[in-house]
Amino acid sequence: MNLKKETYNLNELKYTIMMNRREALSRVAIIMGGTVLGAEAFLSGCKTASTGLSFSKDDIAFLNEVAETILPATQTPGAKEAKVGEFMQVMVTDCYEAKDQTIFMEGIKKLDEASKKLNNKSFMESDATGRHNLLVALDKEAKEYQKTTKPESPKHYFTLMKELTLTGFFTSEVGATKALRYVAVPGKFVGSYPYKKGDKAWATS
Repeated sequence: MNLKKETYNLNELKYTIMMNRREALSRVAIIMGGTVLGAEAFLSGCKTASTGLSFSKDDIAFLNEVAETILPATQTPGAKEAKVGEFMQVMVTDCYEAKDQTIFMEGIKKLDEASKKLNNKSFMESDATGRHNLLVALDKEAKEYQKTTKPESPKHYFTLMKELTLTGFFTSEVGATKALRYVAVPGKFVGSYPYKKGDKAWATS
């Protein structure tokens, strides 16, 4: 899966926000070809009514591995180093409506079932190639689903996981300082900063 790395961070997780949230969400929306679920709630410091939803440590570890498969570490950190699994927990718990929380939580089970069907192993037991092939297949399935549903229809569970992976990484300290180049603010405004083809994109605060 060839996804461009960008960045996230949330106060509840004690991150330092290094990038304008709205800009980060706009970039994710462009990559995903639509709006990001829970984006407006996230921008306003969302906190939904308590639904009793809880993630286990195994759930978070699972989501970190899914995210790392989507955005693996290369010369720069991957999604797991940015603790995207923990970010997903906060977003789903605090920014999703109950119906979307259900889709996401059931999606964890469906993804694992799909792994057993394709690889004869659970997702966590599968090797990197098996995980990659599974998520490529699910990405294709999610895109086909999107083509056959109305805009107001619920999103495919893998679309939600992919959105949160990108949003989590786009706005993380790790993503901003190691995957993207970062210039601390405040400081003097430079409207046109040097950029050469092949350089990392600039993160803004």
